[in-house]
Amino acid sequence: MKKNITSQFKKNGYHIEKKLFSKLDIKKLESEFDKIIFQLENSGENINAHWRSDLTKNIDSPKSKIIHTHNVQSYSSIMMKMVQNKKLLNLAESFIGKDIILHHTKLFLKPPLVGSAFPLHQDWSYFPTKKNTMIAAVVHISDSKQNMGCIKLIPGSHKLGKVKNSDGHSYIKKLHKKYSLESATAIEANHGDVLFFHSCTVHGSMNNESNKPRKTILIQLYSGKDKVLKDNNHTNVQIVLRGWNYNATRTTAENL
Repeated sequence: MKKNITSQFKKNGYHIEKKLFSKLDIKKLESEFDKIIFQLENSGENINAHWRSDLTKNIDSPKSKIIHTHNVQSYSSIMMKMVQNKKLLNLAESFIGKDIILHHTKLFLKPPLVGSAFPLHQDWSYFPTKKNTMIAAVVHISDSKQNMGCIKLIPGSHKLGKVKNSDGHSYIKKLHKKYSLESATAIEANHGDVLFFHSCTVHGSMNNESNKPRKTILIQLYSGKDKVLKDNNHTNVQIVLRGWNYNATRTTAENL
C-alpha cells in the first residue's frame, strides 16, 4: 500500500488520505481552531489575507476575505500534537523520506459567502529548497466542498518543475493559458481528511459561496536532507518532527 501511494504521489503530485483524523480528534481541533480565530479577531491586527490578485479579481467580491495566521502550534499544544500525528508523519515519510522538518503551519478560514478565491500558483515560489522536497499537508477541520471553495489542482503539474513567477500574482503563459481555476480538479474533502501535495503542484481555490465556513490548516514539510534557499521569505521554524536535520548549523538554529 505504501509503495502504491508513493508511486501515485510521484505520478499525480498529490494524495488525499480519508479520515486520517478521527471525529473526536477533529472535534478537539475545531475547538482550538475557533479559539485561535476568537483570539485573532480580538488582537486588533489585520488578519484578512485576501490574495487581491488580478487573476481572481473577476471572481472575488470587494468584501472577500480570508482569516489567516501562521504557526498554529504557537497558540496551542493540541495543535502541536496534530503536527506530530504518527499517521500523518508516516504518510509524509513515504513522500519525502524519514527525515521530516516542519517549515511552518498556516490556518485558513474562508468565511461563509465572502471567503475569497486563491489563484492558480505553485508554493515553491514562497519557500524554495535546493532539492525541491517541500510538500503540504492540508488538514480539513471542516468539510470542504466545491461551493465552499475547496482546493483545486492540476494533477501531474508538479512535473513542470519550478516555474518562474508562479506565485499567483502574475499571468504566466506557461500556466494560465493552459490551465484554468474553473477547470482544475476539485479535491472535495470531509473533516478529518488530509490532502498532501508537492510544492510545484499547480493549485488554487474558488470563493466560498456556501453558508458554511471552510476551515483548514496547512502543514508545510521538507526533508531533513534538503536545504531551504536564501530567498525563502517565509518563517521557517525548523522543528524536527522525525529523524535528523542534516543542514542545521548554529547560525540557522539561532535565526528562527
